[in-house]
Amino acid sequence: MSQDMQTPALTTVWTEIPVTDLEAGAAFYRRVFGWEMPITHMGPQRVAAFGSGGVGGNLVEGPVAGGKGPVIHLRVPETVEAATERALAAGATAEGPLLSIPPGRYQMIHDPDGNRIGLFEPAMQGA
Repeated sequence: MSQDMQTPALTTVWTEIPVTDLEAGAAFYRRVFGWEMPITHMGPQRVAAFGSGGVGGNLVEGPVAGGKGPVIHLRVPETVEAATERALAAGATAEGPLLSIPPGRYQMIHDPDGNRIGLFEPAMQGA
């Protein structure tokens, strides 16, 4: 890459989380995040979409990486602790401690299919 090329402002345009059972996967993410995730078709695949007004993604049936694939950090609707409690009750497992970084706090979990998901709570703006 030449030095005059700049990184575009938007680098992530879409993400897909593989699940072995689309209905069960959608039920898990609905419970943890409170999202509406209608199951629909995108091209030939059945998916459960999430996100609007920007970068989003979907759940898609397919081979899962069992904790060895990419990690996605998803913003929780309130606190990391509350989302972690819901995730564990819905069949997730926690990985390591809750971590704080300048942009916020997060807890790594493994969803029921083994996907590594960061439950992310942004730092307070202006604090």
